[in-house]
Amino acid sequence: MPATGTTHTVFSPSGLRRSVVAAAALPLLIGALASCGYGSQAEKPAGADAKKAGAAADGAKLSASEVRIGYFPNLTHATALVGIQEGLIAKELGSTAIKPQTFNAGPSEIEALNGGSLDIGFIGPSPAINGYVKSKSTNLRIVSGSASGGVKLVVNPDKIKTLDDLKGKKIATPQKGNTQDVAFLNWIGEKGWTVDPESGKGDVSVVRTDNKVTPDAFKQGSIDGAWVPEPTASKLVADGGSVLLDETDLWPDKKFVITNVIVSQKFLKEHPDVVEAVLRGTVKTNDWINANPDKAKASANAKLEAEGGKPLDAKVIDPAWKSILVTDDPLASTLKTESEWAVKAKLIEQPDLAGIYDLTLLNKVLKAAGKPEASDAGLGVK
Repeated sequence: MPATGTTHTVFSPSGLRRSVVAAAALPLLIGALASCGYGSQAEKPAGADAKKAGAAADGAKLSASEVRIGYFPNLTHATALVGIQEGLIAKELGSTAIKPQTFNAGPSEIEALNGGSLDIGFIGPSPAINGYVKSKSTNLRIVSGSASGGVKLVVNPDKIKTLDDLKGKKIATPQKGNTQDVAFLNWIGEKGWTVDPESGKGDVSVVRTDNKVTPDAFKQGSIDGAWVPEPTASKLVADGGSVLLDETDLWPDKKFVITNVIVSQKFLKEHPDVVEAVLRGTVKTNDWINANPDKAKASANAKLEAEGGKPLDAKVIDPAWKSILVTDDPLASTLKTESEWAVKAKLIEQPDLAGIYDLTLLNKVLKAAGKPEASDAGLGVK
């Protein structure tokens, strides 16, 4: 079981706790993204918050002059946003400069990793599995966790008052086969309803809609609700929606992977000291977020403003921030469950995930910090 000591709460998850018989899992479709961000893929020069002069925190000069780190300008990537904004990752890297890159979707981040223009990335489970399986286990490793939770079902309260009212309604998900899409399809199946996973037609109409346009579609009435990550969920609530279900409540331990840290296998082999320094930075970032939730929220919003030119309104970021859990633990057992549900739904063939995790460096960092080790659920490198 994952070690509880490696998880840090942004704020205690607060969703409506509904009585739901079926416990949903979050299956994965190979070739799909995790959760959409709000920026564009772009390489950005490292500023004062992204590099520090001198040696690394342990006094040693590292083996690479720079490390290219990718993430989404999205609250589920809070570790990256805050860690870079506050210089907490840079401090551990010393003279090794951070070269940040932002992405809108998982596939483009995986493509950058495969193409050699990215070294480390914050990413969701679906694209991580996609990249690993399609490369026949040669291109990436998951080396740490980053976030759990932050996914909600938000509906028009005039049309939908109970979970049973979803039948016959139009519900949006970010993309066909993405993490939330398959989670919703699985939940529908547990209800005994049927939906064609390709077309989205059935007892519930699943409408694949980019997170950036979902709020407008909701306001216009072209959808009746959405199963989406933050901050899209809170944007819908701000527009009059009601949270009908918080996915966190569907998991036995109220934790499921939404964001992991991945690394190019080539970079991991050639620069393990740099990867270890980044992980020291992410662990310290998660500690700082836990100890300073309000400051961390402001920091994340400042970084989002820097990335997109506009911060999130308080009525959006406040509830969104409460529902996200930052964690060093990759929650590997939940990724395994997610994969099994995708196979059960006949959306993917059984993937070979052996070796997708390498938690050696993370557990070294955790041990040095006096924290329990994280588990790879039997999917680690041998």
